[in-house]
Amino acid sequence: MIPISGVNTNITQPLTAAEKVLEASKVQKPEEKTQARPIKPVKDEYVPEEKQEMSGRYWMGKDENGQPKIYFDDPERAPDAPKAKKADGDAPEVEEPDKGAKGPEKKGSEKEERCVGNTDKVDREIEKLKKKQKELEQRLNTETDEAKIKDLERQKAQVERELKQKDNDTYRKQHSTFTQLS
Repeated sequence: MIPISGVNTNITQPLTAAEKVLEASKVQKPEEKTQARPIKPVKDEYVPEEKQEMSGRYWMGKDENGQPKIYFDDPERAPDAPKAKKADGDAPEVEEPDKGAKGPEKKGSEKEERCVGNTDKVDREIEKLKKKQKELEQRLNTETDEAKIKDLERQKAQVERELKQKDNDTYRKQHSTFTQLS
């Protein structure tokens, strides 16, 4: 055993020396990084594309009457070549694209249709479901029989699912009625 009197006391450092060592290894904070060098703003840049070569692809579009139509880029055919149509009916009709799929062009003689949408029927249906939900909640709060409570909870869950399905804009748009104005 070594006597305590033989222990070297110079090995331990005073507290102030330990603090100086910790300050020397101080980690740089993110704030100091950003102040040291300016940040360059990131910007999007528009790069116009060149017209693509025909690749032999099919795509859906609309013809001049607004009917759906299938278009085809034929890489074998030159762009100035006339439209190729097969008479035997085996292959689909091949036509030049009309600069993208567009709707029918409006003509001066055509009259524009005006319609009014009505969602009253859907709104009444939703109100009826909400009333039924409140009634079921009230009956649930006053009921004491376990079998009836479970039945009421099942009915309430069904009404909530139906409300969740119907009480939104998509359902209203799909189930609204439209009338044409003169």
